[in-house]
Parts: sequence; C-alpha cells; structure tokens
Amino acid sequence: MNKIIVPIDFSKHSDYALETAAILAKRNNAEILALHMLEMAQNELIDSDEEQEMQTVFFMKLAEKRFNEFLEKDYLQGVTVTPVVKHFKVFREVSDVAKEHNADLIVMGSHGSSGLTEIFVGSNTEKVVRYSDIPVLIVKQEPVDVKFETVVFACDFSEEMVQPYLKACQFFENSSSTLKLLYVNLPGAFFKSSTEMEATVANFLKKADGNLDKLNDIHYIADYTVEEGVLNFANVVGGDLIAVPTHGRKGISHFFSGSIGEDIANHATLPVITFKI
Repeated sequence: MNKIIVPIDFSKHSDYALETAAILAKRNNAEILALHMLEMAQNELIDSDEEQEMQTVFFMKLAEKRFNEFLEKDYLQGVTVTPVVKHFKVFREVSDVAKEHNADLIVMGSHGSSGLTEIFVGSNTEKVVRYSDIPVLIVKQEPVDVKFETVVFACDFSEEMVQPYLKACQFFENSSSTLKLLYVNLPGAFFKSSTEMEATVANFLKKADGNLDKLNDIHYIADYTVEEGVLNFANVVGGDLIAVPTHGRKGISHFFSGSIGEDIANHATLPVITFKI
C-alpha cells in the first residue's frame, strides 16, 4: 500500500478517517492524499465579472486555509500528507483522483443513513463506494486499533464474487488479518440445503483458489437478510472489520435493486471495506 486517499469535509467523521489513514500510512510507509472538494457552481469559476472573480478567489483561499489548518494534527507527524483541492463537489471525482494518483485505498468517515434520506439522497460515502474501483474503507468511530485481526468476508460464493474475493486476499496478504469467509442462508426462494451450500462453496473455491483447502473453514449462518446475518455473525466472532463485494450500482438500477454492500456499509458500527465486483 503506497497511497491512501482521504476525502475531507471538516466533520468529526472525516477526522476519524484521517486518523485511521495515518495509522495505516505509518504501518505501510504510505502517503496520504487529503482530498477536499469545494462546493462551487461552474458559473462561479468561469464568470468573467471582476467582482464575481474576486469573491470566488476569496472563498477558495478561505477554504484552502481552513483545509490546511484541519491537517495540523499531531497524529499526522511523520506521515507524508499531500493536500488535493478540487473545485466541484461531484463524488465520482474521488475515483478520478484515485486513478490519477494510482491510489490503493480510499478511507472515508461516515455517520451512515437510513429511511427516505438514504433512498433518495444517500450518503456521500455511499456515492464514493458506487464509483470507486479501488477498496473503500468506511469508519464510523474514532480509531482505537486498526490491526483488523478478524475480517469477515461475506458473499454468496457465485462466480462473479471470485474477483472481489481475490482482491480481498491480496489486500490482506501481508497483514496479520484472518479472513473469515461467510455464507448467509436466507429463507424463501433463496434458501439452500447444506448440500447445496457446500457444493456452491466448493465450486467457488476451485475457481478462486484452485483447491479446496479452505472448504472446512467456511462459516454458514441462517438469517432473514444478508445484512442481518453478516452483522450478527461479526458480533459473535468478535470481528474487527467487515469486507463485502459491491456492484456499485448507479441511478435507477441502484434505486430498485439496491446493493447489499452499501447497506452494510451504511448500517454497520464496525469499519467496513468494500471491493468492487
């Protein structure tokens, strides 16, 4: 891990994300790209009116000053931090910055969301998760320990989950983390017998690992929803982090189908890391 992006909005949650990133950066000798997006309309940036230009420059300088002051944290001592300022508040730009700088991880703070706000607006974090091609680590609280010794990786073990699983394995390869692979069995049309679940998992491991060495290490839990199953299992095993694949659905597709990964990221109190399918 060489570069970590942290979007900053001056909230306590972005402070949690920045401190988490600092711990990871020190551990991996990585650089932090602190990203702030100024909420300015395009006409404010291109308007030729002299007074308008002066106001725009003033607010840009004021925001950049506040940004620099926000980065004056004791926990950032010894960490290389590069401020990046963008002048449009469009959350797909976070993914663009990640590609531009060849970043390995995005760390975001989130308070989560629920109800109509989540359905029609969604959190900023959720929007970043949808667009990002690299892992997104979402934190809800001030970090105490970022070792992530027990990581719960939940999926349905279908063929499309092979790539996010391999990405997760690679991401945690040189760490002390233990990946606990979880299958959540649901009632109704999605219910599978033990034999069916084991056959699905065996087929998955053959394609992903080329062997069945982890077959007896898979965990199975029955619950009413995948989200409840993942969160309940993580609580039982003392999980430190939840890892989930996400489709990154956008627009009307996301509205009707939703994304289990984004739902878990919104509602879990534990840190969550997402891997794009």
